[in-house]
Amino acid sequence: MIKPTREPGLPERVSGPTCESAGQTITRPALGRPPPIWNLHCTACWLTLGLVILVLSSFASLDLQWRKFLSGDALASMGRFIQELTQPQADLAFLRKIFWASLETLAMSAVGTALAALAGLALALPAAKTHPDDPARWRDLTRLLLNALRSVPELVWAALLLISAGLGPLAGTLALALHTTGVLGRLFAESFENQPQGPAEALRLRGVRPAQVFWYADLPQALPQLVSYTLYRWENNIRAAAILGVVGAGGLGQMLAFHMGLFQMMETSSVLIATMILVALVDGLSYLTRLGLQR
Repeated sequence: MIKPTREPGLPERVSGPTCESAGQTITRPALGRPPPIWNLHCTACWLTLGLVILVLSSFASLDLQWRKFLSGDALASMGRFIQELTQPQADLAFLRKIFWASLETLAMSAVGTALAALAGLALALPAAKTHPDDPARWRDLTRLLLNALRSVPELVWAALLLISAGLGPLAGTLALALHTTGVLGRLFAESFENQPQGPAEALRLRGVRPAQVFWYADLPQALPQLVSYTLYRWENNIRAAAILGVVGAGGLGQMLAFHMGLFQMMETSSVLIATMILVALVDGLSYLTRLGLQR
């Protein structure tokens, strides 16, 4: 019969004739209390407390008039507004305008994303440290540039570019390209740094030049992830392109701002429906493309 024994302050030990004959000791951890929820030496606890205080302070500092928002008059006005939006304009001439504006929005997002993918790839190379012996002299400076590009929203870029490019899709396309370059450049650089370095290291040990290592090892490994990032940003840019029209950058957004400004809810409803259909189509196309890359 094996009998558990425990000395004060030590875990239980099970010993007996069988254990002694085999020269073994079975040790089981003693059951203790669960760790406390709060620990003065826990960094994560203090960070969580700080975030909670920040969120509560944000609610307290904002003048959120929930009573006015949920009042009877506000709900009645919202109901009338939604009722007007459920009656879209179906005039053939207006639908033709929406069709061409949708194509313009699609073209803005596609061209802006393509330019950003090329520029992001060019900037990702000096921004990435692909192996321990890589000097990466321009890494910090390039990453600072990428941070600056993506820190400015597309709407602000469009407002700035309207001064030089004027009203129309050019300003919107360039605004999408500049912001997306900062995003894709950082994502591409992280992909190059985090991918397995076995194939590239094997080529470097054989004396292959860095350019050839990139073309035959680094790029083929990272290409599926780069394409996936690019398609994802294209989905985002479709939505952003629809908003950029608010500042006169063309496309569906420009029609939306115009008709909303005149309180033409039927036309506004048609533009919103066209925007949702366009976003859904691009999302589906992007999903099917990513699915094909995974096979």
